[in-house]
Amino acid sequence: MKYLGLKYLGLKYLGFKYLGFAVFILAIGFAASTPARADFAVVQFGDGYCRIWQDSGADPWGPTWRKIAIGLPTWAAAESALDSARAQDVCP
Repeated sequence: MKYLGLKYLGLKYLGFKYLGFAVFILAIGFAASTPARADFAVVQFGDGYCRIWQDSGADPWGPTWRKIAIGLPTWAAAESALDSARAQDVCP
């Protein structure tokens, strides 16, 4: 009878290993399936030239720049912000 009990405990343990592995695979799958969030910014450089920057969290190289608009969700929104900055004579 002891042998059957140990075998039962072994199968139960093995089942929990499979369950844990399945949960791990599902978690990786859900993390990989979430869409990447791209946000854009409008950056003005020291000479006054403005352009759309692809990641508002990353900064351009050098000290002579400033962000005019940040956290824009799409390229179209960034183009609209750039056109607005040009209309207000912030960017040439």
